[in-house]
Amino acid sequence: MPLSGAGYGEHQAVLPQPFDESLKDAPIDLDVRIELFRKQHQIRQLEKRIYDLFLQGFVRGTSHLSIGMEAIGAAFGAALRPHDYSFATYRGHGHTAARGVGPEPIIAELLGKATGLVGGKGGSMHLASAEQGMMGCYAIIGAHLCIANGAAWSARVRGTDQVAVAFFGDGATNIGAFHEAVNYAANYRLGTIFVCENNLYMEYTPISEVTPVTHPAADRAPAYGMDATVVDGNDADAVYLAARAAIERARSGGGPSIIEAKTYRHGGHSRADPGQYRPDDEVQAWLEHDPIPMYHQRLLDLGVGEDRLAEISGEVAAEIDRATEAAKSAPEPAAEELWTNVWADGGSQWRN
Repeated sequence: MPLSGAGYGEHQAVLPQPFDESLKDAPIDLDVRIELFRKQHQIRQLEKRIYDLFLQGFVRGTSHLSIGMEAIGAAFGAALRPHDYSFATYRGHGHTAARGVGPEPIIAELLGKATGLVGGKGGSMHLASAEQGMMGCYAIIGAHLCIANGAAWSARVRGTDQVAVAFFGDGATNIGAFHEAVNYAANYRLGTIFVCENNLYMEYTPISEVTPVTHPAADRAPAYGMDATVVDGNDADAVYLAARAAIERARSGGGPSIIEAKTYRHGGHSRADPGQYRPDDEVQAWLEHDPIPMYHQRLLDLGVGEDRLAEISGEVAAEIDRATEAAKSAPEPAAEELWTNVWADGGSQWRN
Protein backbone atom coordinates (compact mmCIF):
# COMPACT_ATOMS: atom_id res chain seq x y z
CA MET A 1 0.00 0.00 0.00
CA PRO A 2 1.57 3.35 -0.97
CA LEU A 3 2.45 5.86 1.71
CA SER A 4 0.76 9.25 1.71
CA GLY A 5 3.90 11.39 1.86
CA ALA A 6 4.61 13.57 -1.16
CA GLY A 7 8.22 12.48 -1.46
CA TYR A 8 10.84 14.45 -3.35
CA GLY A 9 9.95 16.54 -6.35
CA GLU A 10 8.39 19.89 -7.10
CA HIS A 11 6.51 21.22 -4.11
CA GLN A 12 2.80 21.69 -4.65
CA ALA A 13 1.22 24.76 -3.10
CA VAL A 14 -0.74 24.11 0.10
CA LEU A 15 -3.63 26.54 0.35
CA PRO A 16 -5.66 27.43 3.44
CA GLN A 17 -9.27 26.50 3.99
CA PRO A 18 -11.73 29.42 4.23
CA PHE A 19 -12.34 30.83 7.70
CA ASP A 20 -15.18 29.07 9.49
CA GLU A 21 -17.80 31.82 9.76
CA SER A 22 -19.90 29.70 12.11
CA LEU A 23 -17.31 30.33 14.84
CA LYS A 24 -18.83 33.80 15.22
CA ASP A 25 -21.50 32.04 17.28
CA ALA A 26 -19.02 30.04 19.38
CA PRO A 27 -19.50 30.20 23.18
CA ILE A 28 -16.73 32.71 23.86
CA ASP A 29 -17.31 35.77 26.04
CA LEU A 30 -16.94 39.07 24.21
CA ASP A 31 -14.41 40.26 26.79
CA VAL A 32 -12.25 37.26 25.93
CA ARG A 33 -12.54 38.06 22.24
CA ILE A 34 -11.47 41.66 22.88
CA GLU A 35 -8.45 40.24 24.72
CA LEU A 36 -7.70 37.94 21.78
CA PHE A 37 -7.84 40.92 19.42
CA ARG A 38 -5.51 42.97 21.63
CA LYS A 39 -3.02 40.13 22.08
CA GLN A 40 -2.84 39.51 18.33
CA HIS A 41 -2.11 43.19 17.75
CA GLN A 42 0.50 43.21 20.53
CA ILE A 43 2.32 40.31 18.89
CA ARG A 44 2.04 41.67 15.33
CA GLN A 45 3.17 45.19 16.19
CA LEU A 46 5.98 43.91 18.42
CA GLU A 47 7.29 41.64 15.68
CA LYS A 48 7.13 44.42 13.09
CA ARG A 49 9.08 46.71 15.42
CA ILE A 50 11.70 44.00 15.99
CA TYR A 51 11.98 43.65 12.21
CA ASP A 52 12.53 47.40 11.84
CA LEU A 53 15.13 47.45 14.61
CA PHE A 54 16.94 44.55 12.96
CA LEU A 55 17.13 46.43 9.65
CA GLN A 56 18.41 49.50 11.51
CA GLY A 57 21.23 47.48 13.06
CA PHE A 58 19.98 47.56 16.65
CA VAL A 59 19.33 43.79 16.85
CA ARG A 60 22.50 41.76 16.41
CA GLY A 61 22.39 38.22 15.13
CA THR A 62 19.25 36.82 13.57
CA SER A 63 15.66 36.66 14.73
CA HIS A 64 12.69 34.41 13.96
CA LEU A 65 9.42 36.26 13.60
CA SER A 66 5.87 34.96 13.96
CA ILE A 67 4.12 37.51 11.74
CA GLY A 68 1.07 35.68 10.42
CA MET A 69 1.02 33.18 13.28
CA GLU A 70 -0.26 35.44 16.06
CA ALA A 71 -3.59 33.70 16.69
CA ILE A 72 -1.97 30.64 18.30
CA GLY A 73 0.00 32.44 20.98
CA ALA A 74 -2.83 34.88 21.64
CA ALA A 75 -5.38 32.10 22.10
CA PHE A 76 -3.28 30.15 24.57
CA GLY A 77 -2.30 33.33 26.37
CA ALA A 78 -6.00 33.99 26.94
CA ALA A 79 -6.87 30.39 27.87
CA LEU A 80 -4.11 29.69 30.38
CA ARG A 81 -4.13 30.71 34.02
CA PRO A 82 -1.25 32.88 35.30
CA HIS A 83 0.37 29.99 37.18
CA ASP A 84 0.40 27.61 34.18
CA TYR A 85 3.56 26.94 32.19
CA SER A 86 4.47 27.80 28.58
CA PHE A 87 7.49 26.50 26.65
CA ALA A 88 8.30 27.88 23.19
CA THR A 89 10.75 27.51 20.35
CA TYR A 90 13.23 30.12 19.15
CA ARG A 91 10.19 31.74 17.47
CA GLY A 92 8.93 32.79 20.87
CA HIS A 93 8.59 36.58 21.04
CA GLY A 94 4.84 36.31 20.54
CA HIS A 95 4.35 33.55 23.08
CA THR A 96 6.28 35.59 25.63
CA ALA A 97 4.14 38.66 25.00
CA ALA A 98 0.97 36.55 25.10
CA ARG A 99 1.78 35.46 28.66
CA GLY A 100 1.76 39.09 29.79
CA VAL A 101 5.38 40.18 29.42
CA GLY A 102 5.48 43.81 28.31
CA PRO A 103 7.26 44.91 25.11
CA GLU A 104 10.00 46.92 26.84
CA PRO A 105 11.92 44.02 28.46
CA ILE A 106 11.51 41.95 25.28
CA ILE A 107 12.87 44.68 23.00
CA ALA A 108 15.62 45.53 25.50
CA GLU A 109 16.66 41.87 25.55
CA LEU A 110 17.00 41.79 21.78
CA LEU A 111 19.07 44.98 21.97
CA GLY A 112 21.34 43.33 24.57
CA LYS A 113 20.49 45.84 27.28
CA ALA A 114 20.73 45.40 31.05
CA THR A 115 16.97 45.94 31.39
CA GLY A 116 16.28 43.05 29.05
CA LEU A 117 14.12 40.17 30.15
CA VAL A 118 17.18 38.07 31.02
CA GLY A 119 19.66 40.90 31.41
CA GLY A 120 20.66 41.09 27.76
CA LYS A 121 22.24 37.63 27.85
CA GLY A 122 19.68 35.57 25.98
CA GLY A 123 18.71 37.62 22.98
CA SER A 124 15.98 36.67 20.54
CA MET A 125 16.01 32.91 21.04
CA HIS A 126 16.20 32.65 24.84
CA LEU A 127 13.43 34.74 26.35
CA ALA A 128 12.07 33.60 29.70
CA SER A 129 9.95 34.96 32.54
CA ALA A 130 9.05 32.51 35.28
CA GLU A 131 6.89 35.19 36.93
CA GLN A 132 4.52 35.08 33.96
CA GLY A 133 4.76 31.31 33.51
CA MET A 134 6.94 31.70 30.41
CA MET A 135 9.49 28.97 31.08
CA GLY A 136 11.73 29.78 28.18
CA CYS A 137 12.32 29.78 24.45
CA TYR A 138 14.57 26.96 23.25
CA ALA A 139 16.91 27.02 20.27
CA ILE A 140 17.49 23.25 20.27
CA ILE A 141 14.68 21.65 18.30
CA GLY A 142 12.32 19.69 20.53
CA ALA A 143 14.42 19.97 23.69
CA HIS A 144 11.68 21.75 25.61
CA LEU A 145 9.06 19.06 24.99
CA CYS A 146 10.68 16.80 27.57
CA ILE A 147 11.22 19.74 29.92
CA ALA A 148 7.52 20.58 29.71
CA ASN A 149 6.81 17.03 30.90
CA GLY A 150 9.04 17.74 33.87
CA ALA A 151 7.00 20.83 34.71
CA ALA A 152 3.77 18.85 34.44
CA TRP A 153 5.24 16.12 36.65
CA SER A 154 6.30 18.69 39.24
CA ALA A 155 2.72 19.99 39.37
CA ARG A 156 1.52 16.47 40.13
CA VAL A 157 4.11 15.99 42.87
CA ARG A 158 3.25 19.34 44.43
CA GLY A 159 -0.49 18.66 44.18
CA THR A 160 -1.32 21.70 42.06
CA ASP A 161 -3.55 21.83 38.98
CA GLN A 162 -1.00 23.60 36.77
CA VAL A 163 -0.68 22.50 33.15
CA ALA A 164 2.30 22.76 30.81
CA VAL A 165 1.99 23.80 27.17
CA ALA A 166 4.83 23.11 24.73
CA PHE A 167 4.76 24.86 21.35
CA PHE A 168 6.85 23.41 18.53
CA GLY A 169 7.13 23.49 14.76
CA ASP A 170 6.16 20.82 12.27
CA GLY A 171 9.79 19.82 11.76
CA ALA A 172 10.11 18.76 15.40
CA THR A 173 7.67 15.91 14.80
CA ASN A 174 10.35 13.96 12.94
CA ILE A 175 12.92 13.95 15.75
CA GLY A 176 13.24 11.61 18.69
CA ALA A 177 12.46 14.15 21.40
CA PHE A 178 8.90 14.59 20.11
CA HIS A 179 8.16 10.87 20.23
CA GLU A 180 9.89 10.40 23.57
CA ALA A 181 7.97 13.30 25.08
CA VAL A 182 4.50 12.31 23.87
CA ASN A 183 5.11 8.67 24.81
CA TYR A 184 6.18 9.65 28.31
CA ALA A 185 3.30 12.10 28.78
CA ALA A 186 0.75 9.56 27.57
CA ASN A 187 2.13 6.73 29.66
CA TYR A 188 2.03 8.76 32.88
CA ARG A 189 -1.05 10.82 31.94
CA LEU A 190 0.72 14.10 32.51
CA GLY A 191 -0.95 17.46 32.16
CA THR A 192 1.10 18.39 29.10
CA ILE A 193 -0.42 19.93 25.98
CA PHE A 194 1.66 19.62 22.83
CA VAL A 195 0.91 22.35 20.29
CA CYS A 196 2.32 21.94 16.79
CA GLU A 197 2.51 25.27 14.96
CA ASN A 198 2.46 23.69 11.51
CA ASN A 199 3.54 26.47 9.17
CA LEU A 200 4.19 23.89 6.43
CA TYR A 201 7.98 24.32 6.32
CA MET A 202 10.79 22.95 8.47
CA GLU A 203 13.14 25.85 7.75
CA TYR A 204 13.33 25.62 3.94
CA THR A 205 11.92 22.13 3.31
CA PRO A 206 8.18 21.45 2.99
CA ILE A 207 7.18 19.12 5.82
CA SER A 208 5.11 17.13 3.29
CA GLU A 209 8.26 16.06 1.43
CA VAL A 210 9.74 14.23 4.41
CA THR A 211 6.69 13.00 6.32
CA PRO A 212 4.44 10.06 5.29
CA VAL A 213 1.31 11.41 7.00
CA THR A 214 -0.81 14.44 6.21
CA HIS A 215 -0.80 15.93 9.70
CA PRO A 216 2.71 15.42 11.13
CA ALA A 217 1.68 15.84 14.77
CA ALA A 218 -1.99 14.90 14.94
CA ASP A 219 -1.69 11.78 12.79
CA ARG A 220 0.97 10.39 15.14
CA ALA A 221 -1.21 10.82 18.26
CA PRO A 222 -3.20 7.55 17.98
CA ALA A 223 0.03 5.55 18.20
CA TYR A 224 0.41 6.88 21.73
CA GLY A 225 -3.25 6.61 22.68
CA MET A 226 -3.59 10.38 22.72
CA ASP A 227 -6.34 12.73 21.66
CA ALA A 228 -5.49 15.07 18.79
CA THR A 229 -7.16 18.07 17.23
CA VAL A 230 -6.39 19.85 13.96
CA VAL A 231 -7.46 23.49 13.88
CA ASP A 232 -7.09 26.58 11.72
CA GLY A 233 -4.15 28.20 13.47
CA ASN A 234 -5.05 31.57 11.95
CA ASP A 235 -8.44 31.71 13.65
CA ALA A 236 -8.02 32.77 17.26
CA ASP A 237 -11.49 31.48 18.18
CA ALA A 238 -10.77 28.01 16.78
CA VAL A 239 -7.47 27.80 18.64
CA TYR A 240 -8.98 29.18 21.84
CA LEU A 241 -11.74 26.57 21.87
CA ALA A 242 -9.25 23.76 21.27
CA ALA A 243 -6.92 25.18 23.92
CA ARG A 244 -9.69 25.52 26.48
CA ALA A 245 -10.80 21.92 25.98
CA ALA A 246 -7.27 20.51 26.19
CA ILE A 247 -6.43 22.62 29.24
CA GLU A 248 -9.57 21.56 31.08
CA ARG A 249 -8.83 17.94 30.24
CA ALA A 250 -5.25 18.17 31.52
CA ARG A 251 -6.21 20.14 34.62
CA SER A 252 -8.82 17.59 35.64
CA GLY A 253 -6.39 14.66 35.33
CA GLY A 254 -7.48 13.53 31.87
CA GLY A 255 -3.96 13.46 30.50
CA PRO A 256 -2.11 15.08 27.61
CA SER A 257 -3.32 16.21 24.20
CA ILE A 258 -1.89 17.15 20.83
CA ILE A 259 -3.19 20.20 18.97
CA GLU A 260 -1.98 20.79 15.43
CA ALA A 261 -2.60 24.37 14.34
CA LYS A 262 -2.26 24.99 10.61
CA THR A 263 -0.67 28.38 10.02
CA TYR A 264 1.85 30.25 7.87
CA ARG A 265 4.69 32.66 8.49
CA HIS A 266 4.51 35.73 6.27
CA GLY A 267 8.27 35.92 5.93
CA GLY A 268 11.12 33.46 5.73
CA HIS A 269 12.36 31.11 8.42
CA SER A 270 14.58 33.83 9.89
CA ARG A 271 15.69 37.32 8.95
CA ALA A 272 18.45 35.75 6.83
CA ASP A 273 15.88 33.91 4.70
CA PRO A 274 13.93 35.64 1.89
CA GLY A 275 11.58 32.63 1.67
CA GLN A 276 11.74 32.40 -2.12
CA TYR A 277 11.33 28.61 -2.12
CA ARG A 278 7.58 28.94 -1.52
CA PRO A 279 5.11 28.98 -4.45
CA ASP A 280 3.77 32.47 -5.19
CA ASP A 281 0.13 31.36 -5.18
CA GLU A 282 0.60 29.69 -1.81
CA VAL A 283 2.14 32.80 -0.27
CA GLN A 284 -0.60 35.03 -1.65
CA ALA A 285 -3.39 32.74 -0.45
CA TRP A 286 -2.02 32.64 3.07
CA LEU A 287 -1.42 36.40 3.13
CA GLU A 288 -5.12 36.75 2.40
CA HIS A 289 -5.81 34.26 5.22
CA ASP A 290 -4.33 36.75 7.70
CA PRO A 291 -5.60 36.20 11.25
CA ILE A 292 -5.83 39.86 12.25
CA PRO A 293 -8.06 41.36 9.50
CA MET A 294 -10.31 38.32 9.79
CA TYR A 295 -10.68 38.74 13.54
CA HIS A 296 -11.21 42.47 13.11
CA GLN A 297 -14.16 41.72 10.83
CA ARG A 298 -15.51 39.07 13.19
CA LEU A 299 -15.65 41.57 16.03
CA LEU A 300 -17.38 44.09 13.77
CA ASP A 301 -19.94 41.41 12.94
CA LEU A 302 -20.44 40.85 16.67
CA GLY A 303 -21.26 44.51 17.19
CA VAL A 304 -17.93 45.90 18.40
CA GLY A 305 -17.48 49.38 16.97
CA GLU A 306 -14.71 50.33 14.56
CA ASP A 307 -13.71 53.15 16.90
CA ARG A 308 -13.13 50.67 19.75
CA LEU A 309 -10.96 48.42 17.59
CA ALA A 310 -8.97 51.41 16.30
CA GLU A 311 -8.52 52.56 19.91
CA ILE A 312 -7.05 49.18 20.89
CA SER A 313 -4.65 49.17 17.94
CA GLY A 314 -3.59 52.71 18.78
CA GLU A 315 -3.00 51.86 22.44
CA VAL A 316 -0.79 48.96 21.44
CA ALA A 317 1.16 51.13 18.98
CA ALA A 318 1.79 53.79 21.62
CA GLU A 319 2.99 51.14 24.07
CA ILE A 320 5.40 49.72 21.48
CA ASP A 321 6.75 53.21 20.74
CA ARG A 322 7.36 53.92 24.44
CA ALA A 323 9.00 50.53 24.93
CA THR A 324 11.29 51.05 21.95
CA GLU A 325 12.60 54.39 23.18
CA ALA A 326 13.08 53.07 26.71
CA ALA A 327 14.97 50.04 25.42
CA LYS A 328 17.22 52.15 23.18
CA SER A 329 18.19 54.41 26.06
CA ALA A 330 18.70 51.59 28.57
CA PRO A 331 22.25 50.88 29.84
CA GLU A 332 24.48 48.11 28.61
CA PRO A 333 25.08 45.22 31.05
CA ALA A 334 28.03 45.64 33.40
CA ALA A 335 31.08 43.49 32.63
CA GLU A 336 30.79 41.60 35.93
CA GLU A 337 27.40 40.30 34.84
CA LEU A 338 29.30 37.77 32.71
CA TRP A 339 29.90 35.76 35.89
CA THR A 340 26.29 35.64 37.06
CA ASN A 341 23.55 33.13 36.16
CA VAL A 342 26.19 30.64 35.07
CA TRP A 343 26.10 28.17 37.95
CA ALA A 344 23.28 26.91 40.16
CA ASP A 345 24.11 29.33 42.98
CA GLY A 346 24.43 32.26 40.61
CA GLY A 347 28.20 32.44 40.78
CA SER A 348 31.39 30.52 40.13
CA GLN A 349 32.72 30.58 43.70
CA TRP A 350 32.20 26.86 44.25
CA ARG A 351 34.97 26.14 41.76
CA ASN A 352 37.57 28.05 43.77
